[in-house]
Amino acid sequence: MRTTMLDELRRALPEQDVPAVEECATKLYNALPRPGELGRNTVMVAYGGGKDSAYAVAFVRAVHLTLAERHGETFRLRVVTMRHGGMPYQVMLNIDRTYKALGLYDDPDAELLLLEGGQVRPFARDRSMPHRLIEFNRVDMLMGGHRTYGDGRATFCNACNLNVANSFGVAARHGGGVDLIITGDSPQEQRDYALWIRQLARGAGQKPADGRKGFKGTLETLDGLAKAYFEEIHGSENEERIKDRGVTSDISDALAFFSIYDYTSYASGAHWSLLTDFLDFVFDEIAFNFTESDCANPALMAHLRGLRTEHVYKRSYREGIAQYVDFALELMRRKHFPEHLVEEMEERYRTDVGVKSMREAATEYGEVAFGLDTTQLVCMVYSPFAGRAANLHEYLAGEQPDLLPEEDRIRALLAGAEDQALAARLERISGLSVTDLRALHDGALWSPFQDMSAQPGLLAKVMVSDPHQKVIKAKRNAEGDEVLDRVSGR
Repeated sequence: MRTTMLDELRRALPEQDVPAVEECATKLYNALPRPGELGRNTVMVAYGGGKDSAYAVAFVRAVHLTLAERHGETFRLRVVTMRHGGMPYQVMLNIDRTYKALGLYDDPDAELLLLEGGQVRPFARDRSMPHRLIEFNRVDMLMGGHRTYGDGRATFCNACNLNVANSFGVAARHGGGVDLIITGDSPQEQRDYALWIRQLARGAGQKPADGRKGFKGTLETLDGLAKAYFEEIHGSENEERIKDRGVTSDISDALAFFSIYDYTSYASGAHWSLLTDFLDFVFDEIAFNFTESDCANPALMAHLRGLRTEHVYKRSYREGIAQYVDFALELMRRKHFPEHLVEEMEERYRTDVGVKSMREAATEYGEVAFGLDTTQLVCMVYSPFAGRAANLHEYLAGEQPDLLPEEDRIRALLAGAEDQALAARLERISGLSVTDLRALHDGALWSPFQDMSAQPGLLAKVMVSDPHQKVIKAKRNAEGDEVLDRVSGR
């Protein structure tokens, strides 16, 4: 089976990848702690379900099979998928098709895992999304979004990135642990990322872990940042929630990364046939959004921009969508997406009919994936409760005029007064508990109209250093007055 699979894979890989696999296999063999006993080594690769990680898994599988051909045995391959609320079922189908195409289900030296929060389970295509995981992601989304007017990165990506870091720690220590982690990042990219984390920690008043501790030290530093970040987002009194969002770091000091960057070509046009013909990868309308092919959240990011422009700025929904689309298409080209995929994404939003269709799809997705309706999303893009309810009056006047006479009662409730009927109303329109609304009230509100570098807190420091943002001129009222604004996302 392995011989046949390797032959098929060699035919499917881009021509330049075939000798690269041989060279990479030699280097990986020499990097293993027990090269003379291949079966006693475990190598881990993350598979998010997108096009780049599908290619990486296929390349690593070729290395896996090449060492089996050379030595009669090979290392144990651990493939790990972190599941989150933004991952539609269509992504699970792509993962399943990849595993079938690569013969991984039938290989005793392949371990296919699914991470859901801190839980590790065997991969199962049809496993339903756990309600606890949906709630975990939903509250992070709302609390981050309510502090930032529904900013794309703060609403979805910051918490997710920290959760991804935690998943690496959880997966790397699982069972007997792993010996190496495969990455597609170059060594320079790894160094730059580690340096950014250390600088961020120092900026937050924390002492980074000893740099000689390698990946373990990076995870320890990220754990400190995660606790500080989620304390800022959720409020210091929510100790259990902050604890649940820490980053696992109890892994081997010797655990290191092995980069396949120099052996591969991540421009998807170079391996298009491998993806679509051999792996049967499908660029589904729900799962493929802008720079992501494994996540529907960017469609919601665009939707939130449209809602903010329509409701807060009193402009048109399409105007906000156009701002996000311009930013995201530019990002796609910067990431070397094939032009036909850029054109496909552009076409989705080209016409009024297309924008209406995507608005309906994003609305449905928000309800299914996060249990949030349009009223709750509109509430979030106003950020009416954070920063001592700085935008409460504007929100009530624009969206809940019948509550405008109750503004003082609402402020008293947010400050700690008891008012069950009013609390129930606020919980319905926001999707958050009164406890969370009070945490928003007592914490910071980030503003896109002020210098980010001058704003206090870790959230502002993360956002000012984020490469996935663009400063634009936006019309912030019906009269067309312009202001510098930020668009960010994926």
